[in-house]
Amino acid sequence: MNLPVDLAALRSLSASIAPVVPAGERVLPVGRALQPLLPDGALVRGSSVQLLGVGASSLALALLAEPSAAGCWTAVVGLPELGLLAADEHGLALERLLLIDPPPDRRAVEVVAALVDGIELVVLDTRLPIGASDARRLAARARERGAVVLLVQPGVPGEGSGALRWSPDVALTVREQRWQGLGMGHGVLRRRRVLVEAEGRGRWSRQRRAALLLPTSEGSVTAAPDAPDEGRVLVPFGSVDRAVS
Repeated sequence: MNLPVDLAALRSLSASIAPVVPAGERVLPVGRALQPLLPDGALVRGSSVQLLGVGASSLALALLAEPSAAGCWTAVVGLPELGLLAADEHGLALERLLLIDPPPDRRAVEVVAALVDGIELVVLDTRLPIGASDARRLAARARERGAVVLLVQPGVPGEGSGALRWSPDVALTVREQRWQGLGMGHGVLRRRRVLVEAEGRGRWSRQRRAALLLPTSEGSVTAAPDAPDEGRVLVPFGSVDRAVS
């Protein structure tokens, strides 16, 4: 569902959507392959998760798939890189997915505040015009409401400063990737093996790593096999990877 930046409509929608998961439940489930990356093996209500690197948008979709399929609503603000076909392939319920164009200037803060009041999963483009003090207030509001906020910074890790305004509970970074399917000048990109590193603060400070197929040939996510696959080629950052992340 595509929505214009209409604060009244967003507030009304947030107020009308009751959380599917009971308030007593502390976490929202994620797929098995992603559980080793998260401290509780799930998305903790009220937490923020930062996703960085080429493939960050795909990683966000993978994290959203299980709770979306279970009935949770998801709102995405910005992120033109995120495609509906990819969302569908990952298993998101498109009828409960809101896509919102980047709001201008100060309205971005008001839009995000309206969303976290009633929507359990809120995905934010770190390029949104939100300052550090507003980011802290929004994070506190999300903790109070029990919303999970995913902060997506597409592109090469360390590129741009948008994510520096946020202080996430845990950060997941795509460090390397290899595509399978290309041969000697021919072929089709079929699946991508990535290495994801997780680190956070407090009890979430222990670093974790997981090798994933993101996406698989079917467009979802699974744990990658231990042995490298034959026929894979390294796709450098800044070329094909940007088009398919």
